[in-house]
Amino acid sequence: MRRSETGFTLLEVLVALTILSVTVVAALQLFGGGLRLARSSGDHVEATLLAHAMLAEVGPEPLEEGTNEGSAGDYRWTRRVTLEPELRPVPPDEPGAETVRLARVTVEVRWGKSRRVELATLRAWGAKP
Repeated sequence: MRRSETGFTLLEVLVALTILSVTVVAALQLFGGGLRLARSSGDHVEATLLAHAMLAEVGPEPLEEGTNEGSAGDYRWTRRVTLEPELRPVPPDEPGAETVRLARVTVEVRWGKSRRVELATLRAWGAKP
């Protein structure tokens, strides 16, 4: 008479461990990818906030064309002011056309090897007649 043996064979244990290890490795890769994506998203938000702050520094006073550069932590920014006479809301041949000025202000923020974000706005002001 043979006794009924209960338990797992060595082959069943090895198969179960293989399946478990593949599952754990896949889960760790998913978590690592999620963390990289979260960090990248956080960097992008931080760069956008910096660009917005650089745009907000431009006041309502008349602007001059030019470029300013600087850095904040790991981020490097460039602010460009360009006068745009062709975007004037008043046609150039109408009276008072020279009293309205329009400038395009762009801020580009760069970080890492090739990451960048750029914000732009238009600023209008009245010139003294």
